[in-house]
Amino acid sequence: MLMMHSMSWQIPGSRFRLMCLMKSDVAKAVLEELEKVMGAYGYSIEHILMVDIIPDDTVRKAMNEINAAQRLQLASVYKGEAEKVFLVKKAEAEAEAKYLGGVGVARQRQAITDGLRENILEFSHKVEGTSSKEVMDLIMITQYFDTIKDLGNSSKNTTIFIPHGPGHVRDIGDQIRNGMMEASSAQIDQQ
Repeated sequence: MLMMHSMSWQIPGSRFRLMCLMKSDVAKAVLEELEKVMGAYGYSIEHILMVDIIPDDTVRKAMNEINAAQRLQLASVYKGEAEKVFLVKKAEAEAEAKYLGGVGVARQRQAITDGLRENILEFSHKVEGTSSKEVMDLIMITQYFDTIKDLGNSSKNTTIFIPHGPGHVRDIGDQIRNGMMEASSAQIDQQ
C-alpha cells in the first residue's frame, strides 16, 4: 500500500508505454520513498528489483483492444494490396491473352490469304481461259455456300434472313469485291 501511495503522484500523468520504458526511473522513485519510510525504523534499502509494471485490468483491456484494432487495420491494408496485385496480374494476363489471340487471328488470315493466292494461281494455270477475277468469284461463291451450310448445321436455334438467289449471290460477290477495292485504295492513300 505504501508503494502504491508513493507512486500515485507519478503514474497518472504518464502513459503506460512510457512507464514501461522508464522502469529504472520508477524503481529509483520507489527506492527513495522506501528509504525515507524504512530509514526511520533503522533499515537501509540499497537496491530494489522491479520485475514488471502491471496496469489495472481496464487499462490492459483497452490496450489489448487498441492492439487488436491496429492489427486488423494492418491486415486490411495487406489484404487490399493483395487484391490490387491480383487485379493487376489478372489484367496483364487478359491483355496478353488478347494480344496472342490477335496474333493468332492475323496468322490465320495470312494463311488463308496465302492459300487463296496459291489456289487462284494454280486454277488459272490449269484451266485455260480463266482470269483471276473469275477464280476469285468462284471461291467467294463457294465460301458463301459453305457459310450458309455452317449456319444451317449450327446447334443454336437462330433465325438469319439472307437474301438468296442467283442475282443475290452476284450482288454479294460484288459487295465483297468493292470492299476489297476500297480497302486497297485506302492503303494506297495512306502511303
